[in-house]
Amino acid sequence: MIVLRIDVDYPYPSRIRSFLYTAFSLRTGSDYLKNSKIVARMINDSPEEVKAYWFFTPKTIPDKELLTLMDNGKHEIALHIVNDPNSELRLLKKLTGREIRYYTFHGTARLLARIMWKRFKAKTPAVPAEFPLQSFHQFAKIGLDSLCYACTPEQAIKISRSAIAKNHVIHIHPIWLFQRGKMNHRGPYYEVFRSILNADADLQTVAIRKKMFFKIAKDGEEYERDVVPTKRFVEKLSERGIDIFTFLERKWSHIIPNPPISWSRASESIALLQLESYDDWWKNIGKKTRNMIRKAEKSGVRTEIAEPNASLAKGMWEISNETPIRQGRAFPHYGISLETITKGLASIKNATYIGAYLQDELVGFVQLIHGDRITMISQILSLQKHWDKAVNNALVAKIVEFCANSHREWVMYGRMGNHPTLDDFKQNNGFSQFQLTRYYIALTRKGRIATKLGLHRELKDALPQAMKRPLFPFYNWISRTRIRVRLKLRPKQIF
Repeated sequence: MIVLRIDVDYPYPSRIRSFLYTAFSLRTGSDYLKNSKIVARMINDSPEEVKAYWFFTPKTIPDKELLTLMDNGKHEIALHIVNDPNSELRLLKKLTGREIRYYTFHGTARLLARIMWKRFKAKTPAVPAEFPLQSFHQFAKIGLDSLCYACTPEQAIKISRSAIAKNHVIHIHPIWLFQRGKMNHRGPYYEVFRSILNADADLQTVAIRKKMFFKIAKDGEEYERDVVPTKRFVEKLSERGIDIFTFLERKWSHIIPNPPISWSRASESIALLQLESYDDWWKNIGKKTRNMIRKAEKSGVRTEIAEPNASLAKGMWEISNETPIRQGRAFPHYGISLETITKGLASIKNATYIGAYLQDELVGFVQLIHGDRITMISQILSLQKHWDKAVNNALVAKIVEFCANSHREWVMYGRMGNHPTLDDFKQNNGFSQFQLTRYYIALTRKGRIATKLGLHRELKDALPQAMKRPLFPFYNWISRTRIRVRLKLRPKQIF
């Protein structure tokens, strides 16, 4: 069983607002105990066996909504003593109507905290001998928010699961669910907490990034499966401070009927191949492309399915670090470590790797990601010193052969419209430009302002194609210059 001690010290996600309310009882906004409610919903949704002991102060008495969330066997209300044990216990019982069995003390070591809570002595108040509650301090615990400050998420998950196996209590404060406290070395612990509870599975692949004054999120697997945002999903994102959620309509798989007019829309181009058979594809590509594939064979290039092992990782690492500039632009994977590539091979699911070999040397590779009714070319790279042997053409031919034999109808080769040379290569190899609709759902006032101002879209996607083409050489020059300057400043960079 996962046993939780939840100290609800402060009522708001914002520290400043919590301090004002605690000191002056100034209620601001409608997000009273917002993080506590998120935690309670996560516990309720968890398939794990969980028992949560909630310790409330006189300033964080649960409201009706939170009490409703706690109306099951997974939760128990307890007392977080600040000054007067008996009066605070009577208040908590009266306002919650719940049985209370345990207490803990609220720490006020800092002068500001003592002033806010009107505890002018640093030591904790005395508990009367006849006090009816048991101390919860007797149970061994591990502070998850402190752990997440000091460790990586992977380390924190491992340590927490080890502590749970030893029947230790997991100790959290809702205020640090998403934010980091530098002075007291706390949080954020949401990702680790989600993993421990095995909760919020629908948010597991959601990637969030800050853009200007707002946060925008999208599902990292939006090309691999149909993303259909439900009302509860959107509510979760809003609760977690997301201003805009964006997703794609995969038209080859699922059409969204009657999307709300409040959703903003934009067009997005991808390179897509509808595959019937290898022979059909071979007939449809041009003579020049067929000759390139034959040239690779005559040059001794051999393509085959590759096992994701140490040998493949080393070959991929050598190819990735051959040159910092590819196709006239800075290559983003230049400088990647062998360890990172090895970890990626071990962690990525639903992937197939194809290698191109010249004798026993890996001279090119492809990473294919398989989704629902789609196979995506995630990466296709080869050594520049062997480009005269048409290695990439040979790899594409092997991709088509593999997908045709595996009865995979749709093959995607990334975006189109932002790299003329690469776009030509895709089209020469049978891929066509396919238009998708990207939706943007504004979840907050900031999100609505951003979408009205057009700030939600990337500049490269918002510019018309006629304007982008003259800018490509300039963009490529900036890209090359930046990486050259960076490498000059770090000439002894170790990969």
